[in-house]
Amino acid sequence: MVAAVIVVLMAAIAAFPGLFAGWFGHGDPRVCDLAVSNLGPSAGHPFGFDKQGCDVYANVIYGARASITVGVLVTLGCLVLALVLGTLAGYYGGFADAVISRLSEVFLGVPLLLGALVLLGVLRDRSVWTVSLVLIVFGWPTLTRVTRSTVLAVRDLEYVDAARALGARDLDLMRKHVVPNAIGPVLVLATTTVGGVIAAEASLTYLGIGLTSPAISWGLQLSAARNDFAAAPHLLLFPSAFLSVAVLGFMLLGDAVRDVLDRRT
Repeated sequence: MVAAVIVVLMAAIAAFPGLFAGWFGHGDPRVCDLAVSNLGPSAGHPFGFDKQGCDVYANVIYGARASITVGVLVTLGCLVLALVLGTLAGYYGGFADAVISRLSEVFLGVPLLLGALVLLGVLRDRSVWTVSLVLIVFGWPTLTRVTRSTVLAVRDLEYVDAARALGARDLDLMRKHVVPNAIGPVLVLATTTVGGVIAAEASLTYLGIGLTSPAISWGLQLSAARNDFAAAPHLLLFPSAFLSVAVLGFMLLGDAVRDVLDRRT
């Protein structure tokens, strides 16, 4: 229940930041005043101001959109690839399995952050879409291997054999019988993957390799705050708190989905 509330709230903030940013202050992350540079939290501005005199609360709220969008886009992209490649590998086996498995092992040999760090380092455009695409390139193998293993466990069950004996085509078997009964563990992993990707994007952006201005994200706020932490700790505290809560929410939601699926089986 707590996980669902956190995820729904974070999703709402990401989708409609304007509804939340106006609760305190002027609600515009682009309106700045150097006269209030690095001022701490106050009654009208509970998160204080950053170095440029921009409202930290408004920036944190608007920062949710880019961070969560990357997490969702990457997870959806990896999930689509996993369902296609993992199902083909697990269902057909043989040559298809060998090719897909070896390919996934190649990408698994490159850590996600390291691979993204190298590839993003040579790209000039580091928008939400570019960062998401790069993370998909290095993030799909894990979900694919889980999909393959669950499909292997399902493809030879009696109801699948019965449908095959009745003349069902392979595509129909995979679509109606194999994937629906093999997708449970994949969905659990996909849910937790959203949180992991959000953290990965923030890490890359903090290192200066992820999203770039004029984008607004939690990672950019953390990167900008690192040199002023001693004088203005609120600049690091609030973005990192929202980042941690978002990641925790998706991780807990994954555990909740797993518990629900376990009870059904």
